[in-house]
Amino acid sequence: MNTPQIPPVRTPHRGQATVAQLGEFDAVIDARSPGEFAEDHLPGAISLPVFSDEERARVGTIYKQVSVFEAKKLGAALVAKNIAHHIETHLLDKTKDWRPLVYCWRGGQRSGAFTHILREIGWDARRLEGGYKQWRRHVIDQLALLPPTLNFRVVTGATGSGKSRVLEALATQGAQVLHLEEIARHKGSVLGSLPGHPQPSQKRFESGLFAALNGFDPARPVYVEAESRKIGQLHVPDALIEAIRRAPCLRVEASLPARVEFLLRDYDYAIADPAWLVERLGHLRGLQSNETLARWHALIEEKAFPLLVGELLTLHYDPLYQRSQSSNYADFGTKDNYATDDLSPTALDALAARILAASSVPTSVPTSA
Repeated sequence: MNTPQIPPVRTPHRGQATVAQLGEFDAVIDARSPGEFAEDHLPGAISLPVFSDEERARVGTIYKQVSVFEAKKLGAALVAKNIAHHIETHLLDKTKDWRPLVYCWRGGQRSGAFTHILREIGWDARRLEGGYKQWRRHVIDQLALLPPTLNFRVVTGATGSGKSRVLEALATQGAQVLHLEEIARHKGSVLGSLPGHPQPSQKRFESGLFAALNGFDPARPVYVEAESRKIGQLHVPDALIEAIRRAPCLRVEASLPARVEFLLRDYDYAIADPAWLVERLGHLRGLQSNETLARWHALIEEKAFPLLVGELLTLHYDPLYQRSQSSNYADFGTKDNYATDDLSPTALDALAARILAASSVPTSVPTSA
């Protein structure tokens, strides 16, 4: 596991702790509003807000439009009420040696009030110095520093080659895997959005990337899929995409029939919702002719999905893939090709085993959850 590269540890003020001390606590409490927590939060943090979203907005309005004094009076009442509720419903079972870390946006009044009450009870509670803002700065710094230290191996292959499933098979067999599409909750194409599963915020995406990168052993390869700078609406940090694009590649060479069969299975949710499929194909207007789009809509109405998928691959995805990969990946013309006519789950497991055998790099045995 990578050791986080953090500023030198300094002695924090009494009752405070630094980002470097996160691992010393039994729990991390996010005292911000639920909306702030949903956008992003520290790994493993639990949400115990001292203001609801509505209460935060109300206090802020009084602060700006009435007076600081009136806002503080209302804020104090709400904070006391909400902290009391959290103690009664979430914390009464905690023993005296329980050590929580509390944070808010800047490590100021919200976390300060919560920490003070917890310490008065007798717990060795600490407030995160600088709050979420300091954590966010740490994540950004690490996303610039960590990628160049890692030994990436890039899985390439035309759309429908099962690259994401290959990564999952590699992970199951003990390899280190950075699954960008899983963290982004998007399959990285015009049909890549997952119905009912919105993408995380950019901040949450970056926190997920940091957590993954920080857990890798730099001495072992990290397998990753070739991606563009954007996955859906999310941007891959510059240092990470540059490190991936400089890395050695291996290419899955799957036959067209195998790819069509795989996509019909992997995108079964799209086939089950023709209206959603038509809407997504509308994003190709300007890239494909009106005649082509009309033909594809007709194929959807006829439920001729194998023919539709074959045309999408040959007319849209394959030319786009060839242009983007050859121009962006230094080792795209790799000789490490893995040909297959079968992308079934069993075949993908066997393909992952071939890749690991060719790499001659030991893997760790994954532990059960």
